[in-house]
Amino acid sequence: MLKKILLTVLMLAPALALAEEAPPTIENNAAAIALVQDHANYLWTLIAAALVFFMQAGFAMVESGFSRAKSAVNIMMKNLMDFSMGTLFFWAIGFGLMFGTSSTGWFGTTDFFLSGWTPDGDPWVLAFWMFQCVFAATAATIVSGAVAERVKFSGYLIYSAVVCAFIYPVFGSWAWGSLLNGSGWLEGLGFIDFAGSTVVHSVGGWAALAGAIVLGPRLGKYGPQGEVRAIPGHNIPMAAIGVFILWLGWFGFNPGSTTTADKSIAMIFVNTNLSAAAGAVAAMFTSWLIFKKPDIGMSLNGALAGLVGITAGCANVSPSSSLIIGLISGVLVVLSVMAIDRVHIDDPVGAISVHGVCGAWGTLAAGLFNMGGVTAKIITTQLIGIGAAFFWSFGCAYLLFKVIHLTMGLRISEEEELIGVDIAEHGAHAYNDFVTK
Repeated sequence: MLKKILLTVLMLAPALALAEEAPPTIENNAAAIALVQDHANYLWTLIAAALVFFMQAGFAMVESGFSRAKSAVNIMMKNLMDFSMGTLFFWAIGFGLMFGTSSTGWFGTTDFFLSGWTPDGDPWVLAFWMFQCVFAATAATIVSGAVAERVKFSGYLIYSAVVCAFIYPVFGSWAWGSLLNGSGWLEGLGFIDFAGSTVVHSVGGWAALAGAIVLGPRLGKYGPQGEVRAIPGHNIPMAAIGVFILWLGWFGFNPGSTTTADKSIAMIFVNTNLSAAAGAVAAMFTSWLIFKKPDIGMSLNGALAGLVGITAGCANVSPSSSLIIGLISGVLVVLSVMAIDRVHIDDPVGAISVHGVCGAWGTLAAGLFNMGGVTAKIITTQLIGIGAAFFWSFGCAYLLFKVIHLTMGLRISEEEELIGVDIAEHGAHAYNDFVTK
């Protein structure tokens, strides 16, 4: 009997000891809570990176849909390769320039070839690299549509490598270097560009402007008196689906830039969506007023303009301000597309207007509508950042395209352009058994 009692006491002892312990609290579970938050940050950042990667499909579909059928293969190849080439060169060089340790504030000098990661080190650098890699590819792919239907594929490959290895990362280090190891001179001034209206979109847009200028317009784009001739895209439903994919991807682009799974992403989601919707509506009504019909191409670009416009200030402006930013973006993109056409710069998809012009507007708007207050210093800093992006990106890209043009050649021949860049450069049709033109 005594033996049974002793066994019972021994069996109940652990339970009795637990019952006497203090109830769990945030304080005595701080390490466990921090670990859960840490894992959530990894998960959210990588999900957001996947959404931004999916934007490559959106860009490919928008650009192909807005171009002629005889250029669709080339556009798909460019979008595939600017991501693939961009990934390799951002891994080797770009990431180190952008986020490596910097003593000057101009560019990083460490972490090339992802050397900042070791098997027994902090794996956060891997998640952060993946998120930043898809951003670099976005900057590169913006140029694809602006140079569509007349650029040599080999020349475009070189451009993709240089923009992801050098042009985008150097400016990115000025504005975002402190996100890992560096410190940029622009962010030291207080520059506001939360998710990249300027760092990603204007840098890509101004590079697109340089490419379009060096290449010149497509054959038949302008008449003998200089009149603008429309060259309709071959598949507007494809372009529309591409815009919806980009809209979805932007929910990774902007909220994902927190790299933190917390409540702050709710407002960023709302701001992103409101601006996109307002941009689409504003562009529709603007085109309706000007052309007497609600234009689908302008409306689609209006949504993208609203998305680009809110990207800089998505975390520091209110929802009502994001709606205003989107409305202005939608009007601005229509007027900009028309103005660029009239000065004989041929941009088949409106990339310069959507990303360059509306990216600059969005960066200024991040200061104008700042919820923390607006000062002359904030506005001045935003303007400095906008100007620095233009001179750096346009200047480097113009020089790059000129060098390619003078050495290996940048543009296909007139004969090749007439038969189509798909056949000339890739020996393939996008739509076999169909007549393309």
